[in-house]
Amino acid sequence: MNPFSYSRAAGAADAIRLGAVAGTKYLGGGTNLVDLMREGAEHPEALVDVTALSREIEEREDGGLMIGAAVRNTALAEHRAVRQRYPMLSRAILAGASAQIRNMATIGGNLLQRTRCTYFYDGEGSRCNKREPGQGCDAIDGFNRNHAILGASPACVATHPSDMCVALAALDASVHIEGRSGKRSVPLVELHRLPDGRPDLDTVLEPGELITAIELPALPLASRSTYRKVRDRASYAFALVSVAAALEVESGTVKDVRLALGGVAHKPWRAWRAEEALRGQPASEDAFRAAAEAELADASPLKDNAFKVELARRTIVAVLGDLAGAGR
Repeated sequence: MNPFSYSRAAGAADAIRLGAVAGTKYLGGGTNLVDLMREGAEHPEALVDVTALSREIEEREDGGLMIGAAVRNTALAEHRAVRQRYPMLSRAILAGASAQIRNMATIGGNLLQRTRCTYFYDGEGSRCNKREPGQGCDAIDGFNRNHAILGASPACVATHPSDMCVALAALDASVHIEGRSGKRSVPLVELHRLPDGRPDLDTVLEPGELITAIELPALPLASRSTYRKVRDRASYAFALVSVAAALEVESGTVKDVRLALGGVAHKPWRAWRAEEALRGQPASEDAFRAAAEAELADASPLKDNAFKVELARRTIVAVLGDLAGAGR
């Protein structure tokens, strides 16, 4: 681990001032960044502790929520309004990591965690464009069982590791950002980038910009929602495939739907095609399967992960079927 300086920001303005220096990284719970530093995948010259950012979960009059970036994962998952209005979010958070990590990890940090691709972490013997652009990607012809089937590129086939972000993508969340140029808001689905030719750039954040809050809009159908994670073992494992879904059925017909996938792409994957295919259709297994097939039509599996296509299809159908049955 390289030498670095450490400072604690008093708030957002102070953090942005301290973060203006090149080579600086913001530190929340440290559950990912410290690992990356230990493995040599990150080499910050300075760390700015931003745990003084808001830890408030504000219930808005319209039914939405404003979530401070320093809120701990456990606190968000256990919040009454989250469990009642956005159950998929609570279940997604509880499906991730361990209780000890959830107690430390912050919401803002969760959004910025980096891939767990083993080639990304192996700096000694593996080529990785995400770690060092232009090196190549050993995962493409290597062991790629856990890698992407959607949205990948010849430069990178890594997947995004967050469970929480999959639910946030389905819930139309937006991310509040501050930097030297002022404040802005970005839809969660636009925060993370697909790899294209620059997989080292995970997000659209500019240097020195800081996530200050996540906003959830009022979304009545989200009260009937869920999150299902398919993984190799029952806990402390990343998703092979995950599905976040909310469904509103009226007189046997899909009135509205939200759907996002995890474990299949470089970013949380909002299933726009499937949603479009479902609205106005019967809430039936055939319709759910057709929607899943529409979403997965462009899947491009690798030699070890072709099973993910069928696994994603079956998981989408099963989750939507469960929600439709619960609504009857």
